[in-house]
Amino acid sequence: MEKKVTNYASCLNSMPNILVSCRDKEGHDNALAVGYACNCSYDPPMVMVGIVPSRYSYHMIKETGVFVVNLVSEELKKEYEYLGSHSGRDEDKLKKLGMKKGEGVKVNAPILLDCPVSIECTIVDSIKTGSHEMFVGKVEYIHAKEELIDEYGSVDYSKINFIKF
Repeated sequence: MEKKVTNYASCLNSMPNILVSCRDKEGHDNALAVGYACNCSYDPPMVMVGIVPSRYSYHMIKETGVFVVNLVSEELKKEYEYLGSHSGRDEDKLKKLGMKKGEGVKVNAPILLDCPVSIECTIVDSIKTGSHEMFVGKVEYIHAKEELIDEYGSVDYSKINFIKF
């Protein structure tokens, strides 16, 4: 017998869980955990991330038009959970966690060096879907740990131990 689903918010579990990093116009860096993310075009390559407008990072991304998608390995589960449960309004979360940052090559936003892959994006469009605004980002540059790159210049995702819940 079929059981009725009453929690529509759980109808599709998007994967993977990611960290989105950003910088405001004054140079303050932040990162937040994001559960809504996906590829949305391969030519040109684009990704989409969903951010709730009440989040501290939302306005940083809106005002600068850029963000970085950082893939999260299981080894960063504690950091992911912290970044998803605390606000950058109250503290410098990246500093508190001791996470290493690098500079974007194409966008003015931090990359999270502890993450296996970081994808620099420039916003080309967005859509408000209710609880979230979905930002469509054109992929400008991809950083990846050397051991993850195959002989064709692609990321071998099978080598990443993605975070699991």
